Amino acid sequence: MAPDTHSSHPLLDPSSSLPHANSINDDRGRRRTPSPYHPSLYDPDPNPDPSAADPDPFSSSSFSGPSTARPSNPRRTTSTSLRSVTPVPLAAQALHLDTTLRYRLAAFFLLVSLVTFTVQTELASIVQHDLGWDKAYCMLYLTHGSWVFLFPLQLGVLRLLKREMPWRPFWRQVLWEVRVVGSMVEHQKVDAQTPRRRGRSMGNQPKSPWRYLAFTTAGVTCALTVAGLSWYLAVSMTTPSDLTAIYNCSAFFAYAFSIPLLKEKLHMGKIVAVAIAILGVLIVAYGDGNPDSGSGAGEINGGTRFLGNMIIGVGSVLYGLYEVLYKRFACPPEGTSAFRSVTFANTFGSMIGMFTIFVLWIPIPILHWTGIEPFEIPTGRAAWLLFWSIVMNMSFAGSFLVLISLTSPVFSSVASLLTIFIVAMSDWFMTGKPLSGASMLGGVFIMTAFGLLSWSTWKEMEEEEEARRRRMIAGGGEEEEGDSESDKDEV
Repeated sequence: MAPDTHSSHPLLDPSSSLPHANSINDDRGRRRTPSPYHPSLYDPDPNPDPSAADPDPFSSSSFSGPSTARPSNPRRTTSTSLRSVTPVPLAAQALHLDTTLRYRLAAFFLLVSLVTFTVQTELASIVQHDLGWDKAYCMLYLTHGSWVFLFPLQLGVLRLLKREMPWRPFWRQVLWEVRVVGSMVEHQKVDAQTPRRRGRSMGNQPKSPWRYLAFTTAGVTCALTVAGLSWYLAVSMTTPSDLTAIYNCSAFFAYAFSIPLLKEKLHMGKIVAVAIAILGVLIVAYGDGNPDSGSGAGEINGGTRFLGNMIIGVGSVLYGLYEVLYKRFACPPEGTSAFRSVTFANTFGSMIGMFTIFVLWIPIPILHWTGIEPFEIPTGRAAWLLFWSIVMNMSFAGSFLVLISLTSPVFSSVASLLTIFIVAMSDWFMTGKPLSGASMLGGVFIMTAFGLLSWSTWKEMEEEEEARRRRMIAGGGEEEEGDSESDKDEV
């Protein structure tokens, strides 16, 4: 009998602190009997020694005495036995715990993303403008390529937590977990079937998710890269005010794309929050009258400025599209545990970094040969500050991807607008130049919009949790019956 492909704990499963913690829980909080054939990476007391664990559930060593009664089969469960083993209050408790954990993780990664983005912006500004290493595409390639280290860093953390487990079963279980969540992402189903390991394929076996993840990574990375490049291309063609105001309208486009792609419902609270946020950005950009008069803006003619605004407008649209595409095609479906969402977000971030390293290097020699951007290795202080800017960008990217996976693209976009006010505050601290009235007023508008959107998102998540709890209580038997049928398909 083949192992249960959904029997392992999610990564760092928080439900282990609940009653019956030694049992295996799926992403909806229901208990499943662990398979005796498959060592679990997330078992609180793994026993990799084959001599200490009986691989045969029907062997005589499974019995404590000479009783001849037939032992129960751990894989064959019916809806009746599931109802008797898994009471609804326990499942509801696990659901509430996971939702609370989702709030805390979202708040933590929001804070990390704001801090790391602010530090990265300041360091990149020093490298490009003060130290003269102004290589736009090369910097973009290095920063996005650094995302490849997200998965190895996550793997190191997991290894520290499970250092008593031998490396080979540990590594196999990590890859298996990626396959399980990858199948959930591809089919957008929490109970999607997962293809078996090589050598155990069957005629009706579902396809491996790696092909889907490869094409999804290519599409999302291309949208992200073009959006990022538009910023660098438009820097010298338009004014800083136009650049800031237009590019940060990506929050509006994220909401616009969320309606058809994510089936997002129109909520007046979200509409008002996005409108207030964009108004705050416009106040910051244009509230001081003509802030660009002394920064070389007068040398930009009308045609060049219009073209620059068009380029940055396309970048704003593509950045909003990138966030929604990532949420729609690369995030686990609703009902997935919070820690699985976190770990898979970092895994997909590493895929983006890998695609950047192995594919997007091609324009670098072309830009060098044409003289558009001659390649030059940074040295001295520029190299040191560039290194830390890349580290900060990697931390921001991982946190931002996690934030989108746990919440929504609209919430993440509006939250990122807080960096405008935070960067202005850091400039005040570093240069001693006080904030203008427009910057302070715009910051108040952005923070108000973020507060409104946070409240609206919290209420929406609470309503979804309550709806799932009611469905669990009212139709738990039907869900468990369907769950057992999906288990039979995996045998």
